[in-house]
Amino acid sequence: MMLRAALVFVIALQATTPAPVATWVRDPRNWPTPVMDTVPPAIPAMRKGAVLVLSKTNGFRDPDQIAAAKTVLVELVRKQHRDVFETENAAVMNPRDLARFSVVVLSSTSGTIFDDNQRAAFKAWIEKGGGVVLLHGAGGDPQYDWNWYPTTLIGAQFIGHTGHPKQFQQGTIDVIDRSNPATRGLPTKWVRTEEWYSFDRVPTGNDTHILATLDESSYDPFPERVRMGKLHPIIWTRCVGRGRVFFSALGHKAETYSEPLHQKMISGAIRWAARAEGAGC
Repeated sequence: MMLRAALVFVIALQATTPAPVATWVRDPRNWPTPVMDTVPPAIPAMRKGAVLVLSKTNGFRDPDQIAAAKTVLVELVRKQHRDVFETENAAVMNPRDLARFSVVVLSSTSGTIFDDNQRAAFKAWIEKGGGVVLLHGAGGDPQYDWNWYPTTLIGAQFIGHTGHPKQFQQGTIDVIDRSNPATRGLPTKWVRTEEWYSFDRVPTGNDTHILATLDESSYDPFPERVRMGKLHPIIWTRCVGRGRVFFSALGHKAETYSEPLHQKMISGAIRWAARAEGAGC
């Protein structure tokens, strides 16, 4: 009887003991240890109209995408006969160095990358007429501790993207405004595969121009919270002070930067931000 009672006790204990919980470990390649830069990089001599490409990540990082985007962005700028400086050092955001550039491209930047002085320098530079091109992750953080960045610079807060197992899907982009150099050469119906971003609102004010929207009937907006409805902006421009701001939610995978149409869009965005073409602000 004692043996049977002991067996019953062991079985009952096993039945009530919770199974070990699997722990999720972030891949350090995708989640690097945050570093705040304080010493600016050494910048070579630059001609007027130079472009700064910043790829600093203190949040999510896709190293393959960052590397591919850097290569293509440098090539696109040089084809415009402009000087380009590429860095991951956010301390470049200071009045002296920013004055050397007409355009800043934030290439999938993430996390808190600027201190208060760098934020002030960047904001003042834009308001005085600087041009900014924001690509994919540069507008893809679920929250920001710098409220000006999503509300004024971008005009909307990222709320999510298509998720597993439907993270990357083919969808149709409706290019509704082809007056901008970035969209002038795009098809009216642009079909491509992407991780589709969604936002908390349609950006308005600041002379916002929605250049392209996403047709939600052309893919599965999964999970449900990423559904925006009939008007789902995906590419737009706006003015911040005298500055020109271009945002595109496209470009998650490294291979997207080899797409001719995507390159054409980015090149046009840089020309617009540099005031070489197009109107606004």
